[in-house]
Amino acid sequence: MTGSVRPSKGERGVALPAPVIALSVVAVVVAVVIFWVTGGDDDPGKEKIAQAGGSPSASASASPQAAKTETKKPAKAEPSPVDRAKISVEVYNNSNIGGLAGEVAAKATTVGWNVVGEDNWMGSIPENTVYFPPGMKREGQQLADDLGIKRTHLSVEGSMKGDRLTVVLTGAL
Repeated sequence: MTGSVRPSKGERGVALPAPVIALSVVAVVVAVVIFWVTGGDDDPGKEKIAQAGGSPSASASASPQAAKTETKKPAKAEPSPVDRAKISVEVYNNSNIGGLAGEVAAKATTVGWNVVGEDNWMGSIPENTVYFPPGMKREGQQLADDLGIKRTHLSVEGSMKGDRLTVVLTGAL
């Protein structure tokens, strides 16, 4: 065993001359300094593009905070109109006026509502009211506007169906 012993794979390495190591360290330091000075901007042409559309003095003096306040927020989209034909409506008469539920049901049908029932209501309601289930407040308000009813209210669970609007009439409209 007088020959040289060959090292295992895990012990092999590369010997670099000192000048190569020194040059590599300097290159890394320079790169870090340049990155720090420029702020790490990924797009160096971005400033030129921003200045091309406006005057250089306005772009140069504008602060990042000012740029944020100058951007306009998109306008809030108007809600789509209520599709009356897709909304079921029941109309109830809680007055002593005969045929009132039928008259109001006909009026609602005329303006496009899907009236699925009309009948008498037993109970105490303070005034003409459109009741709406959770999630249908906008539709309930539209029906009230169409019929000239001032009061809307969340529907009464157990007494009213949860998939439709309910109109309870206490007197003529």
